Amino acid sequence: MKTVVVIGGGQAGASLVAKLRAEGFDGKVTLVCAESVPPYQRPPLSKAYLLGEMEEERLYLRPEAFYGDHDIALKLATRATAIDRAARQVTLSDGTVLDYDDLVLTTGAVPRRLPAAIGGDLEGVLVMRDLVDADRMAPELVPGRRVLIVGGGYIGLEAAAVCAKKGLQVTLVEAAPRILHRVAAAETSDYFRALHRDNGVEIREGTGLERLLGEGRVTGARLTDGTEIAVDLVVVGVGILPDTALAEAAGLEVANGIVTDLTGRSSDPHVWAAGDCATVTFRGQRLRLESVGNAIDQAEVVALNLAGKPTEYQPAPWFWSDQYDCKLQIAGLNLGHDAVHVRLGEGDQRSHWYYAGGKLIAVDAMNDSRAYMIGKRLIEMGKSPDPETVTTLPDLKPLLKA
Repeated sequence: MKTVVVIGGGQAGASLVAKLRAEGFDGKVTLVCAESVPPYQRPPLSKAYLLGEMEEERLYLRPEAFYGDHDIALKLATRATAIDRAARQVTLSDGTVLDYDDLVLTTGAVPRRLPAAIGGDLEGVLVMRDLVDADRMAPELVPGRRVLIVGGGYIGLEAAAVCAKKGLQVTLVEAAPRILHRVAAAETSDYFRALHRDNGVEIREGTGLERLLGEGRVTGARLTDGTEIAVDLVVVGVGILPDTALAEAAGLEVANGIVTDLTGRSSDPHVWAAGDCATVTFRGQRLRLESVGNAIDQAEVVALNLAGKPTEYQPAPWFWSDQYDCKLQIAGLNLGHDAVHVRLGEGDQRSHWYYAGGKLIAVDAMNDSRAYMIGKRLIEMGKSPDPETVTTLPDLKPLLKA
């Protein structure tokens, strides 16, 4: 009987063990989770959960009983501390040693933090990545308090939206020339800048953080433009790093993530990886796709291979972000785009269509799920409609049959 051990209880790990059983794998399965609760959704942490609109149990991907019912050994509040690839064993923080035939790393990612040298270790400096972070942040969000958001990517903007909705005075700083500089076109940046300013958020672009001020607890911030502002708390949203410490210590090939082939196998034939900790090949480039969709899809491909059903992963990237009453849905990746075309829908609906060399590669859709779904399908089909048609056609559906 084969034994599969999965390290990491996030979306990828939970999806993988469930898919294994669904595909008829009858070997031994163990899921090792560092956290004390069953695998849960992370996106609502910085939105509905933090706003008090979702209870903890509703975050769980599946009831805890699911794992026992499907003969999945769930080890909570337990970390993997070492991998012995030669012996095919994993040592856990409770001293247990697990044998494996195949090991899967779904260790996810960790938030980038501010260096202690600039005040990153002061009380009141927060990050948002897991349930503990959310529970630590919730009591800090007191109406009227002054919060500094460091970072104008989606993480920072979502935090700004929650803080503004909770009645805090919000200042957001972004060192790049504009918010979303790394991930979106100027048109999308312009949209979200206006949205946040309409909701009372002060956005300072081209301005970074020099250091935080305070003794014990943060009380202020000195910015790179020389100004100082008073703050009661700071939320750091400057990206994430793949959690590859375990893989590196085991001697696996790592390059901005655990290097995997199209099946999810690492440089060791008995070790696999999926989710935020793993790199994939997309349009000839090796990169990490930091999204729920990728975590699920990549993990399920690994599960199929472990179940004896050879499968290669073909990424179809999609992402989303909720800010105030705006739902942003993104299909594809805009890497290398050379043109952006704006489609205005009804009311507050709009979408931005990215082209590279005349080929449609991505769509940002704001409050326009229809444009998102059609754009996503067009990209998957390899169709690239004329941009003028995209921006003027009343109904996009016929493009799928063109």
